[in-house]
Amino acid sequence: MLDGLKIDRRNVVSDLVAGATFAIVNVPQGMANAVLATVNPVAGLYALMVAMPVGAIFTSSVFMNVSTTGALSVAVGEALYGVEDDRKIGALIGLVMMIGMVQLIFGLLRMGRLVRYVSNSVMTGFITGIAALIILGSIPDITRFESAQPNHLLRLSDTALNWRSFDTASVIIGVATIVLIFLIQQTRLSKFSLVLALGATTGLATLFQGGSIVLVKDVAIIPRSLPTPMLPDLSYFPELILPAIAIAVIGLVQGAGVGQSFPNPDGRFPDTSRDFVGQGAANLTASVFGSIPSGGSMSGTAVSVQAGACSRWSNIFAGVTVVLIVFLFVDMVKLVPMAGLGGLLFVVGVQNVQPKSIAVIWRTGTMARAGFTATLVATLLLPLQFAILLGIAISFVLQILRSANQIEVRQISLVEGGFPIERPGATALEEGEITVLRIRGELFFASAQALEAQLPEADTGRHSVVLLVLRDVDDLGSTIIRLLSRYSKELEHHDSKLVLTGVNNKLQGQLKRTGLLKRLSQENVFEEQAEIGAALNDAMEQSRIWIDAKRSQSSSTLGSEGRK
Repeated sequence: MLDGLKIDRRNVVSDLVAGATFAIVNVPQGMANAVLATVNPVAGLYALMVAMPVGAIFTSSVFMNVSTTGALSVAVGEALYGVEDDRKIGALIGLVMMIGMVQLIFGLLRMGRLVRYVSNSVMTGFITGIAALIILGSIPDITRFESAQPNHLLRLSDTALNWRSFDTASVIIGVATIVLIFLIQQTRLSKFSLVLALGATTGLATLFQGGSIVLVKDVAIIPRSLPTPMLPDLSYFPELILPAIAIAVIGLVQGAGVGQSFPNPDGRFPDTSRDFVGQGAANLTASVFGSIPSGGSMSGTAVSVQAGACSRWSNIFAGVTVVLIVFLFVDMVKLVPMAGLGGLLFVVGVQNVQPKSIAVIWRTGTMARAGFTATLVATLLLPLQFAILLGIAISFVLQILRSANQIEVRQISLVEGGFPIERPGATALEEGEITVLRIRGELFFASAQALEAQLPEADTGRHSVVLLVLRDVDDLGSTIIRLLSRYSKELEHHDSKLVLTGVNNKLQGQLKRTGLLKRLSQENVFEEQAEIGAALNDAMEQSRIWIDAKRSQSSSTLGSEGRK
């Protein structure tokens, strides 16, 4: 795991430059994210100092930047809402510690593959909701008006109604920060837009000395020293377990997106489960120093790569640079206006909205729109830990509905000397004929009703055979097996029968264990063969023999009745 820490002298300069660039650009954002989490801004700096280098050591992704993100910070702010200020640091340590443990366990259990079950529409809805919450969270710092309403949307309405209570100087600083960031981003200095804009408005804030401008030093103590270990407040553990799991999942999903967007230098995509381990180790280590949680940062990774990062050492150098900034420039950091950090957060929120992704989802279909909208609304109205869990549940429900609705029964007509013809499934059976059916879609409990509705009516033909092709099907599930058992009984009641063909060894074992093989009898279940169509041909031949025997039996019965 530590082989990737070998230093290539050819990359040292590039990694140093990339690390320093990231640190300079993200120190303000790290502080702003701590403000979002409703804790001391220094907690964001501690995350950059500790979590970022540790994450670089243990993740599979060479370039992944494990640092503060707006989504994680908003979620922490929600989780710590109502915790007394003098106990918040102890609760934060416990929360981040549990987040790290959950992520580490997920990684060690190789659960990285589960991330793919969270749909894009749900994740985009969640990210859009987070972006809106970041914007809403920036408004109190810009206006210096703190609404007491219990809901984000109600707070926004209350703030708008109380516009006369806004602090003019703070609004000027906040708006100036927003405008400057957008203007600088149109220039060649765009990478440093956050730092330059915040530096300019910090200078502007000095014009209001003695006024109402709130500075970082007024709300937090930022020591010129390395963080020291602290103990968690164990009394908050029970109520923070669910938020910790939800926040851990948020970080893991974000990190998985980073890993898939930035392949390693050898061209291979990183191991998602090992990235889980790296993020868990980073949060566990940083938690004891009072850090806010960190996760795979898409924007942070992009900045590092664009600045020339060649190895994981770029993120280690970035952590060291943050330490130097705190030691050398702490007095400047203390003078940063909170309204400026609010303006920075406003821009971050706006830039987290993905209009192109939303447009694609909206054009995709009703289910995608439903998943996006439901998750967005839940994110705005519910505590985030419930919103993300609801979003995951919505992903599973949408997948089940999509799979269930895609089931289709097709009829295959064999042509002697030619190619088989596939057409929509028959609704009725023809007397003395073989109806060959193939199923498209997933056979599972939710699709059972749709499958049953598409099977031919059992009472429409005598001496008929329904031949069901099950090649490449490994598992039917108890609901489908019960359906086939019931359908075979109905066919038998009308002197017809059900035949299964293309059954592999695994499915054969399932049919035997569940009793369906006995119900159908072994002669009506044809095992899969290496030659495609061989089992179907055998089933067709035996079915014709059965039909001819039934016809002969019927003729004999009618003849004997006539003689009588």
